[in-house]
Amino acid sequence: MITPKRITALALAFFFAAPFAMAASEQIFDDNANVRELIASAIAEASRDHKNIVLDFGANWCPDCHALHEQMHQGELASIIQKNFVVVPVSVGRYDRNLDIARQYDVPLRHGIPALAILDSRGKLLYSMKDGQFSNARSMNSASFVEFFTKWEPKR
Repeated sequence: MITPKRITALALAFFFAAPFAMAASEQIFDDNANVRELIASAIAEASRDHKNIVLDFGANWCPDCHALHEQMHQGELASIIQKNFVVVPVSVGRYDRNLDIARQYDVPLRHGIPALAILDSRGKLLYSMKDGQFSNARSMNSASFVEFFTKWEPKR
């Protein structure tokens, strides 16, 4: 029997769960993207605009990838990224896509995603995450992300 109390409980559950369901359904990573072309385009843009490049290895099913994506588009971090970086989302699918690109940029995915590689404006590798530093992005505070990206801003 559906009671007013049960309807209220269901409505509240939907209200609080809906934002998380919508975020998890957002398609950050394109499984069919030609990542090599995206990287070439990012190098051209970064060279022109004197920015570094972030290769963001992740997957749409990954809640920590969504948490990092959300952080990268908010507040101070969004400003830092917009000013200093060209971001290339690299889908790893179910660990069955773009594995060659992860190896090329020395990103060992066995330690979890999201995982980042930072390139200079010419595409030279400056840094790659080797220990799953952001694989718990959901529990990290924004200051940790700001500190990381500030460290890898291009030298001007």
